[in-house]
Amino acid sequence: MEFLGFEFRRRGNVEKQNLDEFIPKQNDDGSLVVAAGGSYGTVVDLEGAAKNESELVTKYREMVMHAEVESAVDDIVNEAIIQDTDETVKLNLDNIRDLPDNVKKVFHQEFNNILRLFDFQHQGYDVFKRWYVDGRLYYQAIIDKNDPKQGIQELRYIDPRKIKKVKETKRKKVNNNYSSAEVTVGEQEYYIYNEKGFGGRPSSGPASASTATTGIKIAKDSILYVTSGLLDKTNSLVISYLHKAIKPLNQLRALEDATIIYRISRAPERRIFYIDVGNLPKMKAEQYLRDMMTRHKNKVVYDASTGEIRDDRKFMTMLEDFWLPRREGNRGTQIETLPGGQNLGEMTDVEYFQKVLFKSLNVPVSRLEAETGFTIGRATEISRDEVKFAKFIDRLRTRFNHVFLKALEKQLILKGIITQEDWKNFSPSIKFEYAKDNYFSELKEIEIMNDKINAFQSLLQTGAIGKYYSNRWARQHIFRQDQELMDEMDAEIKQELNNPIFNPPLPEQNGAQPDNSTQQN
Repeated sequence: MEFLGFEFRRRGNVEKQNLDEFIPKQNDDGSLVVAAGGSYGTVVDLEGAAKNESELVTKYREMVMHAEVESAVDDIVNEAIIQDTDETVKLNLDNIRDLPDNVKKVFHQEFNNILRLFDFQHQGYDVFKRWYVDGRLYYQAIIDKNDPKQGIQELRYIDPRKIKKVKETKRKKVNNNYSSAEVTVGEQEYYIYNEKGFGGRPSSGPASASTATTGIKIAKDSILYVTSGLLDKTNSLVISYLHKAIKPLNQLRALEDATIIYRISRAPERRIFYIDVGNLPKMKAEQYLRDMMTRHKNKVVYDASTGEIRDDRKFMTMLEDFWLPRREGNRGTQIETLPGGQNLGEMTDVEYFQKVLFKSLNVPVSRLEAETGFTIGRATEISRDEVKFAKFIDRLRTRFNHVFLKALEKQLILKGIITQEDWKNFSPSIKFEYAKDNYFSELKEIEIMNDKINAFQSLLQTGAIGKYYSNRWARQHIFRQDQELMDEMDAEIKQELNNPIFNPPLPEQNGAQPDNSTQQN
C-alpha cells in the first residue's frame, strides 16, 4: 500500500540487507585509501599524498635546526625519556588479574628483549625524538623465516619519506526499494617502500606512468607503524606536533630579518652634499658632480678571504653619503647630516612572536628564557603552564606506548606464548611506567598530600572525626581512596603491624631492664 509517497509492506516481504558497514572505517593513520581492482603489479599512483607527506617531514626536520625549536624539542624529549636510570621504562601487568605469575614473568622477559632490540637504554632519546619531530615512526620487524618461533631478530628503522601505508577497500552498491548505498565488503592493508622516496601527481594534468611511483609491496605484519595521532583538516595526512609552529616560526624569522635590515640601513649617520653646479649643462653638471664625489670619497674595504684592506671607489651603497646637485640662484655648496634611525633597541615585536612560538611548541616560556633560573618553592608558586606541560608529557608517553605494544604483540604471538584473541583481551590492561624527572609535578603531588593530611589532622583535633564524620568518609573524600585501595591499605597495615622492621620491639619486651638513672636524676 502506498500513502503520501510512502510504501507500506508486510514485514515478511521486506528484503533484508546487511548494512553494518555502509560507513567506512575512520582512516586515522594517514594511510592512502585506494579502490581495489585488477592486479597490483609494481606501480601505484599516490595522487600527490606521499609527496606532500615527504615534504612535511623534511620541513619538520628543518624546523629543528632553529635554536628556539631545537631547545623546545630537547626539553620535551628530556622530560619524557629519562636515561640516567637503570630502567627507562618498565612493563606493568598489575591490572591483568587472570594471568598466571609465570606467564607474567615471560611477558616481562619478552618486553626486556624488545627494549634490547630498540637499544632503548642508549637510543631511547633518539627514538622518541624521531617520532615526535616526524610525527610517525616506521620499523621493520625482521624474523628468521626458517624458524619464526624465535621471534623478532632485529628492528630496523625506516625513513618515513621512503615508505607509505596503503589501504585497498572493496565496496559494492546495495539497492533496495527505499535507497541505495555503498558498503565495504573487504579491505587489504600493505606498505610500499621506495629507496628513492615518493613522487606525486604533477601540478596540472593527470598522472602518467613517468610520474607514478614504483615501489616494493610489503606485508602489513612486517612493519611497526606508529603515528602522532594528529591529522590535518581533511583527515588524510598525519602531521607532527611541530606543525602548528610552522607559521609562528616563519613570522619570527621574517621579523628578525626585517629588524636586521632596518638597523643596518638606518643605524649610521650619513651626510648629504649639495653641490653648486652653477649654469653648467646637464651632462657637464653630472660629470662635475661625479668628479667631486671621486675626489672626496675614500671607501675602505676589508677582504675577509685574504685579510687585505684596500681602497674601492667603484661601489656606492645605501650606507654611504648622498650627493645632490644644486643650481645657481639657490644656496651654494652645503653639507648636512642625515640622522640615524630612532628606537633601534626596540625588540617588543620580536619578543611577542617568540612567545607565540614557544606557546605553539607546548613548552612553558619560563623554561626557554635564559634569564629564568630553576627555583625550588611551594606548589602554590608553580605556574599553570608547568602543570599543563606535565600532562602533555603524559599524553605523549601514552601515544608512544603503541610502539611497545605492537612490538610486544608480534613477539608474543610469534613465539606462541599467547594467541591473537588473548592479546585482544590483555592489551587494554597493559601499562608502561616511565622514569619521571619532573620536579614540578612531584612537588605538586607532595603539596596536595600535605594539604590532605593537614585537613585530616584539623578534623581530628576538633573532634569532628567520630562525631560528625567517620573514618571511612575521611578516607573516601579527603584521601580519595576507593574500596579496592582501602582493602589493599588495610591488608598492608595489618602485615606491617606484625613485621619487626616497621614495628621494632621496645627494650622492656626483650627482657632488658630500663635505665632508671635518668629518672633518679
